[in-house]
Amino acid sequence: MFQRIKALTKKEFLHLKNDWWLPVFMLVGGVLELILVGWSTSRPISNLPLVVMDNDRSATSRQIVTALENTGTFEVAAIAKKESEIETSLVSGNATAVIVIPDGFEAAIMDVKRSPIFPVYLNGAESIPAKEALSAIEGVVTEIDRRIMIEQYGFKEQDLAVFNPSIVVRFNETLSEAHYTIPAELGLMLEFTVLLFAALAFSREKELGTLEQLLVMPFSSLEIIIGKAIPVIIVGFLDFVLMLAMTNMVFGVPVRGSLVLLLALALIYLLVELGKGMVISVFSKSQHQAFLLVMLVGMSDFMFTGYAAPVELMPKALRLFANLIPAHHWLFIVRGIMLKGSDFSILWPSVAAILGLGVVILFFSLRYVRKSLN
Repeated sequence: MFQRIKALTKKEFLHLKNDWWLPVFMLVGGVLELILVGWSTSRPISNLPLVVMDNDRSATSRQIVTALENTGTFEVAAIAKKESEIETSLVSGNATAVIVIPDGFEAAIMDVKRSPIFPVYLNGAESIPAKEALSAIEGVVTEIDRRIMIEQYGFKEQDLAVFNPSIVVRFNETLSEAHYTIPAELGLMLEFTVLLFAALAFSREKELGTLEQLLVMPFSSLEIIIGKAIPVIIVGFLDFVLMLAMTNMVFGVPVRGSLVLLLALALIYLLVELGKGMVISVFSKSQHQAFLLVMLVGMSDFMFTGYAAPVELMPKALRLFANLIPAHHWLFIVRGIMLKGSDFSILWPSVAAILGLGVVILFFSLRYVRKSLN
């Protein structure tokens, strides 16, 4: 039996040698995806285009524009002279924010009986830059308001003291978005890699017309499945190790917990996704169909991982359904070990969920695949 499995495994690696693009895509594609996501999320948002319409043309208005530029968030892209230019710049996407400083703004600041205002328009079609722009503008306005209270109205610094909470940020001290997105991307890329690789195992044989030859040989269906699975496990696990090293060495995302525990659980999760991929492979009649089914299953799982939208915000029925998705528990484990240093005593509910789902998935997967082959 072991000799036959060894021969099948060798045959699979020969297939990979001839179709070299597949393992290259598995290994390099995941790493490139991780690099792009990490690079885009680790960089601060800066140089957002700002359009200014200064009808006051005073020293105060110039100070406001300078203060906004000094935040590093904005770069003055244009000076508007007419109201119509505001709408044009927002619709065309040439402006993330537009500020309009009305005539008499400086005089309104000097008058204690007046409340100076200036309109701000944000391009809400791009919500992330708009939120960053809003945060920067609010910070500048708060500082200007504080300075006015001190210089113009005679308040003292201690008079403006407010309650300030003592905030301690754990696990992601700089609140870097990359520390959230990169571990999640790492976990998801393992799923997509294994699903795709496993889904092509039998669909490739069908498309090439070699599956019938394989079935008439003196191999049992179980031996064929194991022989097909071993290369998927090896390549998928190597891909995960490579991406994990990239995550730590290039982007500085720590692995605060046990590396051995993370790798062991990654292997278990890999086997669960392998079962799903084998079912897709037997069900598909071509490699193209298998690829489309992998994207459908992968994107469906993606919606319940909490990466795109928090699961806690979903309706109760969907929250309960998310517990049936192995990737949902896997991402909790990855973030827990890497960012929080969680050990098994914390992670055991998620581990138990993956093991339980894995037993069910592998049982029905093995039964379905063997029945199809027989």
